[in-house]
Amino acid sequence: MLASVSKRDRLEVVLNTDTPPDLHEALHRLLAKRWTCRQFLPEPVPRNTIDQVLTLAQRTPSWCNTQPWHVVVTEGAATDRLRTRLLEHLRSNPGEPDFPFPAQYTGVYQERRRECGKQLYTSVGVERGDHEAAGRQMLRNFELFDAPHVAIITTEADLGVYGAIDCGLYLNSFLLAAQSLGLAAAPQAALAGYSGFLRDHFALPDTRRVVVGVSFGYPDAAHPANGFRTTRADVDSAVTWHSE
Repeated sequence: MLASVSKRDRLEVVLNTDTPPDLHEALHRLLAKRWTCRQFLPEPVPRNTIDQVLTLAQRTPSWCNTQPWHVVVTEGAATDRLRTRLLEHLRSNPGEPDFPFPAQYTGVYQERRRECGKQLYTSVGVERGDHEAAGRQMLRNFELFDAPHVAIITTEADLGVYGAIDCGLYLNSFLLAAQSLGLAAAPQAALAGYSGFLRDHFALPDTRRVVVGVSFGYPDAAHPANGFRTTRADVDSAVTWHSE
């Protein structure tokens, strides 16, 4: 039956399918409201709510539908054990990410990075030049911002950079799904900086590459670290049109 429908007819069907305005508005609200939480309440998230986040994120598109992501999720004592062991490990071991971190930040990328850092430090009272206080704030990443849960997202080594890109798409789905269910999250490249430790800690196969970690739970809305929001550049600065 489908073979008898012309390509033009199929295209017209696609073009004439209106997107329900409520879906557009829902996505707009999720993207506009999502933020990075840097202090969580201790209350655990019910398993069925986490399952809903994971089920929604599983709809993420991927290269050739490979779905390369695998996610380790901690709860209860497992989160506390990870937090303790990670802090012990990093005090005497350098970071070794599976995927190289940026070589440097220059121009507008450095400006945006500095803006975010300044907002954070101002919110928690870290004075400019106070390297000791800045170091303590950096360690909050490895204390998982007191989150009750962590998700470690990995990809298969053979899939290379495209497996990592697909996991980046999965991460965004995870963050939006969490937001839609009243949760908060902090995507953390800092955790991926200790990929070897995470592989050993969770007994992951050598073929898995750590892309990112996500601390998540319920936000402590009253904490000053959660009192700012980062900005976004105008669309015109990110898009170049070619019409001829």
